Amino acid sequence: MNEWVIVGIVALIVFLFGAKKLPELARSLGKSSSEFKKGMSEGASGSEGAGTSDDVEKHSEGKAPTSE
Repeated sequence: MNEWVIVGIVALIVFLFGAKKLPELARSLGKSSSEFKKGMSEGASGSEGAGTSDDVEKHSEGKAPTSE
């Protein structure tokens, strides 16, 4: 049953977008995925320079972070 659901979804996608548009759709999906991963890695490295999780916890408790 699961196989037929997958076949149906693929057939619906081909029907909606057309066979000529599928490579363009896949290309744009790959680009957006790589941009998302790039943004996530930049966000993770940028948050390390802004402060640690301990600093965030102290700030939320009302304590100012100390510079050591």
